[in-house]
Amino acid sequence: MRSRFQDFEFQHIAPTLSIILVSFLNVASQILFRYIDPAPLTKSETTKFNLFTAGLFICYFRTWLMDPGRIPKDWNANAEEKVDAADPRRRWCRKCEMPKPPRAHHCKSCKRCIPKMDHHCPWTANCVSHRTMPHFIRFLTYGVLAAGYLEYLTITRLRTLYSQRHLPSYLGPTIAQLITLFVITIANTITLTGVGILLLRTLYSLLLNTTTIESWEQDRHATLLRRARHAGGMLDCPDGTRVRIEKQEFPYDIGLWANMVQAMGTRNVLLWAWPFAGSRAVGEGTEWEVNGFDDRAWPPVDPDRLFRVDRKREELQGETLEMDRESFRRRQEVDLKRLRGKGEVKRRKPFYVRLEEERSREKLQEMGAGRVVEVFTDDEDEEGSDDDGRRAQRVADDENGEEGWRNSEGERLADFGVDEDVEFYDEDDLPLAELMRRRKQEKQNAAA
Repeated sequence: MRSRFQDFEFQHIAPTLSIILVSFLNVASQILFRYIDPAPLTKSETTKFNLFTAGLFICYFRTWLMDPGRIPKDWNANAEEKVDAADPRRRWCRKCEMPKPPRAHHCKSCKRCIPKMDHHCPWTANCVSHRTMPHFIRFLTYGVLAAGYLEYLTITRLRTLYSQRHLPSYLGPTIAQLITLFVITIANTITLTGVGILLLRTLYSLLLNTTTIESWEQDRHATLLRRARHAGGMLDCPDGTRVRIEKQEFPYDIGLWANMVQAMGTRNVLLWAWPFAGSRAVGEGTEWEVNGFDDRAWPPVDPDRLFRVDRKREELQGETLEMDRESFRRRQEVDLKRLRGKGEVKRRKPFYVRLEEERSREKLQEMGAGRVVEVFTDDEDEEGSDDDGRRAQRVADDENGEEGWRNSEGERLADFGVDEDVEFYDEDDLPLAELMRRRKQEKQNAAA
C-alpha cells in the first residue's frame, strides 16, 4: 500500500494527467485521421466526437471541483433527537468531534466526514458522494462514449491499413503515423476498458442504492455470518465479551427507479445526461429513506468495531448512574489533552499489535513460561518503529482482524479513501461531553 504522503502527491498530478490523456487522444487522433485512409473525418463524425469529449471535460471538471458535502454544524446539536441514544452502535467521529450520520465516513484525504461517501477517487482528487455522484456518472458515461467512438474510428483505419498491406510502402502511412496510430489505439483501448468497467460497476451500485463502502460492509457481514454459524451464532469481541450475529437486510434499497432518482437527484431522465445539470442532491445527506424490511441500524454489528462500547454503557447504566470524582477527573484530563493538542489520547492498540501480543502470550504459555511479555512497551513502539511496520506487513492481512480484513475482491476500506483509524477506533475515544449527553438521553428515554 502507498503511504498517505504518496497518495496525496498522486492526487495533485492525477487531474493533470487525465486532462493530458484526453486532450492527446482527441487532438492527435483528429490530426492523424486527416492523413491516413480511408478518409478524414466527416463533419458529422467530427461533431459527435468533439461533443462527447466536451461533455467528458465538463462533467470531469464538475466532479473534480465540486465540494462533496459536509455534515451540517447543527447535526451535533440535534443528534440526540435523530439517533437513539440506547443504540450501542451510535457512530462517532473523534476527528470531527461529532456524531456521524448514516452512510457517512471520514475521508483520510478530505480530512472530514463525507455524507453518503462512495469512495475517494484519486483521478478526480475528490470524494464521490451524494453531491458529486451525478457528475461522476455523467463523466464516466461521456468518457465511455468518447473512448468508444474513437475506438470505432481507429479500428476502421486499422482494417483499411490491413487491407492495403500489399501496396508499396510509399503509398501508405509513414512510420511516424503508424506509431501514432498504434499508440492512440493502445491508450484508448486501455482507457475504454477501465472507464467502462467502472461505469458498469457504479451503475450496478446505483440500481441497488449501495455505495462502494457499503458493498464492502455487506461482504464483511456475510463473512461474519459464516463464522457465526460455526460458533453457535456468537462471536468474540476484542474486550472478551460475546455478541450475537444475525442476518440483517440492507435498508437503503428502495426500488430500482427510486434508487436512480435518489442518486441522480431528479426524475427527469433528460437531465441525467445533461452536462450542465446541477447535482440536485437530496437533502444534506444526513437522513435517508429506508425500505422497512429491517429496522436495525446499518452497518450491522461487527464484533471488531464494538470494542469498549459495552463497558462504557455499563459505566453509564450502573447502580447509581453517577460518575465518581476520580473517573470524572480522568475523563476531563483526556478531553483537555485532546483539545490542547498535547500528545496522543491513549486508545486501544491496533488489531495487528494485539494479535502479535496474543500470539506471543500463547507461545510463552506453550513453552511453559510463567510470565507474559508485552511486545510493545510504549506508544512510540506501537506506531513509529520499523519493527512495527514489519509486523504490520506480516499480519495486517489476517482476515480475523478488523482493519486488515479484505473483501472477496481483496479490497480494504483504506482502498476507498476511508480513514481506517477513525472507522475502527472511534468508540475508544468518546469525549466526556458525549458520554454525559448519552446518559442524559437514556434517563429521558427511561422516564418516558
